[in-house]
Order: sequence, then structure tokens, then C-alpha cells
Amino acid sequence: MGLMTFLRNRAGIIIVVIIGLAIVAFLLGDVIRFGTPFWAGRQDEVGNINGNAIKYEQFNTQVEQSINNMRQQMGGNMSPQMRSYAVEEAWNQNLRQILLTKELERIGLGVGTSELQDMVTGKNPSPMIVQNFGNPQTGEVDRNQLNQFLTNINNESGTELSQQWNSFLEAMRDNRLQQKYNNLIQNSIYVTSLEANEDYNQRNKIANFSYVLLDYASVPDKDIKLSDADYQNYYDAHKAAFKNEMETRSFDYVVFNAQPTAQDTAATKEAVTNLTQELAKTTNDSLFAVSNSEQKRPVAYLKKGTLSPALDSLVFSAAKGTTVGPVYANGVYESAKILDVRNSPDSVTARHILLNPAKEGGVDKAKAKADSLKNLILKGANFAALAVEYGTDGTKDNGGELGTFARGSMIPAFEDAVFDAKPGDVFVLNTQYGVHVIKVDAQKGMSKVVKAAIIDKSVSSSNETLKAAYSKASNFYGKITGKNFAEEAKKAGLTVEHAENIAPMQGYIQNLESPRELIKWAFKAEQGDLSDKVYELDNQYVVAQLTSIRPKGQLSLADVKKEIEPEVLKKVKATKLEQKFNEALTGAKTIEQVAQKVGKTPKAEQNIVLANPILPGVAQENKVVGTVFGLQPKQLSKPIEGNQGVYVVQVTDFVNPAALDNLDGQKRQIQQQLRQRIANQAFQALLDKADITDNRVRFF
Repeated sequence: MGLMTFLRNRAGIIIVVIIGLAIVAFLLGDVIRFGTPFWAGRQDEVGNINGNAIKYEQFNTQVEQSINNMRQQMGGNMSPQMRSYAVEEAWNQNLRQILLTKELERIGLGVGTSELQDMVTGKNPSPMIVQNFGNPQTGEVDRNQLNQFLTNINNESGTELSQQWNSFLEAMRDNRLQQKYNNLIQNSIYVTSLEANEDYNQRNKIANFSYVLLDYASVPDKDIKLSDADYQNYYDAHKAAFKNEMETRSFDYVVFNAQPTAQDTAATKEAVTNLTQELAKTTNDSLFAVSNSEQKRPVAYLKKGTLSPALDSLVFSAAKGTTVGPVYANGVYESAKILDVRNSPDSVTARHILLNPAKEGGVDKAKAKADSLKNLILKGANFAALAVEYGTDGTKDNGGELGTFARGSMIPAFEDAVFDAKPGDVFVLNTQYGVHVIKVDAQKGMSKVVKAAIIDKSVSSSNETLKAAYSKASNFYGKITGKNFAEEAKKAGLTVEHAENIAPMQGYIQNLESPRELIKWAFKAEQGDLSDKVYELDNQYVVAQLTSIRPKGQLSLADVKKEIEPEVLKKVKATKLEQKFNEALTGAKTIEQVAQKVGKTPKAEQNIVLANPILPGVAQENKVVGTVFGLQPKQLSKPIEGNQGVYVVQVTDFVNPAALDNLDGQKRQIQQQLRQRIANQAFQALLDKADITDNRVRFF
């Protein structure tokens, strides 16, 4: 009976518990079935912009595309800073696309099918069409070339070229939308006659005045005792300035240097010296250079000034067959073997038709077809038309035009062929990209070039150097706790550095090399945490401790107390100096009388305008100059709290400008200045209103 009574009295509670357990079991069942917990549904989101999730896979593709573009333009390996730039560029692209797309939809702007068609084939084509299908001589669209291309596109639906064309049209549409939006914003700008006259006066009305300055430095810091009320008053007066746009974090760190030692440098020099001797003897210069170089520069003709200064000087003063080096520059030892010396054109203008051997049934058939095209061209056939019809690379749509280029722009085989040819030559060339029919249109200039095989090796830290530095770092890491970081650093003779208010996607920290991994750790750690390991940053080993977290939004007084201390100190000093001036102003009628009472000499200024509020030799003082233009001649001002100190001013006179004789021109000038800024300001307004979550620091 006791058990039954207990169950009856507790029935409601038991039912609630059972239902709760059932819900948990249901959710856990989903976890087991699908392998992803419900709280982890957004773990692959790089960010979210107004409810639009940006997935990692999509975002990383954009980043890699940006990196590839930079690599094609600049060559070489991507530095951490360049990678950070690529991440930032991809993020900004998403911001602009999402925010502007929603805004354009909201206000009803669009580009219809007929408008898009008109941008391609109409009387006023898009600048993008002109750029890609324009005749260089006339600057107009080559309608025959454009029509031929459109016909080919219609016959190649679903191909890669067709997809590229669709992307081109989309970019053209987006550009037109952006133009419409900018025009809409810019046309909303209006400048009144009053504004035009005021701007004219601010730039042309002249004030002549004298001032007395009591510098803040005249009050020793040791004489000032700051109270909590001083801090609070300053914070309350400037509260709007203490809003954090994004969460930032600060940490202390110590660096264990693993830079190359003198022994490492000597070892690298010896290795390159030995390679230089082998380079002098080898009969396969190209293979040897590529096999024994870090940069792996192809053996090619070089213009003077393209190598490091030390090597450049040796190469261009050496005879053919000579081996020079090693020389040292920017942490790298280099040597070179001079294979040829000659005079060569500075630049070439050329075009080509590229055939793909795979599509032609092999290299031999591609060469035979190329020979036929060459013969047609020599008989007067239109090169551009043949390029559009038979070409297989991106230049085909531009008539095969390669433009004008200098050495270093093309692969060596292609470059050697066109620079060795004569203007007007047409010839066939087989390269790694396919079979080319090339026509050299022009060559300009003539200067000395050198064909050289170059080997290089950067000075790097040896394993012994790295191990020694890592051993010290590990030893230190084993001794520290959350409470004795600074104490153990001092015992070890290490300098504790401070990384203050680091942003999530910041790409640099002073004195640290490639710190992204360390920053990623900082944004996962809790305040007071030690770094989860010894971080290796190129030739540095770093141990850190997270000291503070500043959240996004309004910062508290405690958050900013340390950084506002200099300004609070100035404010308290200003109060003291104002009291001194107020006493001096009592009974005074001239600036000289005020100066005498405070033991100063007045300083005269002439030809000061409101639009340029700078006191020569002192500082930019907006309040001071603004006060001047609000006074009457001979009137003494009250004490003015400036940037450099506290001032009292007295106006001598004003020189008014001649009446504005071209009011409309002044309006247009101001309007133009406003229009140059309005697009960015409009986008900033969209940013300020947007709901943005930025998780990039978790991934990059």
C-alpha cells in the first residue's frame, strides 16, 4: 500500500521525467542514426550573414581560387600574409554579394533578359564586351568576331567554354546592377547654396590671431593622483568610443629564437660552393640547375635587373661559359653559369592559334593542321578569323592576340622562338601546351640578354639549432603554471612580450613570424590559459598565456581603464591648467596681459583657415581653430582644452574672401567629392545594420 500511495502522489513528476527521458532518447537516436549531434549542425559554417550560411567547402574554394590568381600574377609560394589577404578578399566578396543582393531586391533593381542581350549586341555594348571583343585600332566592338563567337557558343551548349560564357554574363549583369545602384545613390546627393557658400568660406576666410599655450607636459605626471571618479567621468563622457566591433583577445608570450647560426650560414655557403663547382663541369645545365635549386628557375634569357643586385652584376659582366658565385643576398646564396650572351628585342607583339594534339588525333596530325593554317595565313587569310575558328585557348575569342610582352612573360621555348624571330614571321611551334601557329607582329627596343643556369639555396637553421631552441622552450613550458608565467620567464632571462587586442583574422603580430596558428589557439582558450603546446612559427618557438578577452559590443570601464589612462591624465591636467588661465583672465583685456600672468609669451598666427585647423609647429587643434572662427576681433576666449595643452586665444582680424562668383561650379565640386565617398558609405550602412557571425578564425 505504501508503494502504491507513493506512486499515486508522484505520478505527475514521474510522467514528466519519463517524457523528458523519451525526448532525450529520441534526440540521441538521431545522433546515432546520422552521426552529427544537433548542437553541431553549424560546425562547418565559416560565417553567417543575415541568415545566409557560408559553408567551409564553398568558402575554401573561393580562397584557393584567389590564391591561384595571385600565384599566376606573382609566381612563387604564397606567404602567410598573402594567404590571409586571400581569406579576407573571399570574406569581403561574400559580404558584398549577400548584402547588396538583398538591398537590390528590396529596392527593386534588376537586369532583364532584353537588357542583358542589349549589353552584348546592342548599340551601346557593355565595357566588358568592348574589352574582350574590341578592335584595338578602332576601339569599337568587332561585330564579326563577336557574332562568330556567339554562333560557336550556341553550338557548344554544356561545354566548359559555354559555362565560362555564362559566368561572364553573370559578372556583366552584376556590374550593371552595381552601376545602377551607385547611380541611384549618387543621384540622391544634393548640395544647397548655403552649403556651397559655407564650404567656400571655410577654405578661404582667413583668421589672424595670437594664442598662449600651457602645455600638458608642464604639469609633471608624478604630481597627479588619478581617482576612480576621474576614470569614471572620462569613460562616461566618451562611452560611445568604447564599442568593440569584434571580439579581441590579448596574450603574453615568450620567444625562443631558432634563427640560423653562423655555423648554419657557413654550412650553406660551403654546400653552394660545391654545387657551383659541379655546375661548371656539368653538360646538362638545365637539369642540374632545376635539381639543385630551391626556386627552380628555368634556364632562360634574362634582362639586366631581373636578378638580385649582387648576382646581376656578376652575370652581366661575365663571359659566355663562365660560372660566377656564390653570392649572398636576402638570406640566399646564389651562383650562375653563363650559357649565352646576345642582344635581343626588349618586347614582342605576337598572336597565336593553339591546337590541342589530343583533339587532333596526335602531335603529327596537329602539326600538319598547323602547317596548313600557316600556309593560309601566308597567302593572306585572316589570322583572327582562323584563331576564332580553330584556337583552343582563351585567346581565340580575341583573335589569338597575345599583346605586347617582355621576357619572363612566357614559357622559355615560346619566348625564345618569338624573340629570335623577325617581325612578320609566321611559324609553327610545339610546346608543352600544344602546337602553336605564331605570327610575330612587332618587336621593340634592343638590349643585352644573358642565358643563365642558376642555383640557389637559402640559409636555414640546422637540426641542431632547431633542437637547441625547442629544448629551451620545452623546458620552460614544463615549469610554468597559470600563475608563474612572468616569474619563470624572468628566471630564464626571457622578455615577456604582449600581444594586445588581437583581432580574429589578424595576420601579423609584432616580432612573430606567421602567427595564425597561435591566434587560432587564443580564440579557443579561456582567460588565464597557457598555450596548449609550444608553437613553432618558422624559426621561432613560442609559449603564450591568454591574459584577457574583450567581447564584442560595449566595453566596460575595467576593459579600457589601462588604455585610457593617458587621456584621463591629460583631462585632470587640463582642469588644473584651466584654473590657472581663469585666474589670469580675471581683469585681463589683451592676450599679452594673460601671457604675462602665466609667465608665457603669446604666439601670433596668420593666414589660418577653418578647413585646415593646424597650428604650425604645434599640432592639429580643431577646437582651438574652431573657437577662433567663433570669436569677434579683440575678444579673448575662455580656456580651450586642446590636444597639446590648454589655450587662450585672441583674434586680431579676419580677412573675408571675395564673393563666390561661380556658385554652381562650387556645388558641382562638392557634389563630386561626396559622390566619390557615397558608395562606400552606403555599403558601410548596410554593414552596420547586418547581423553577421564571423567564424573564420576556427578554420583559417
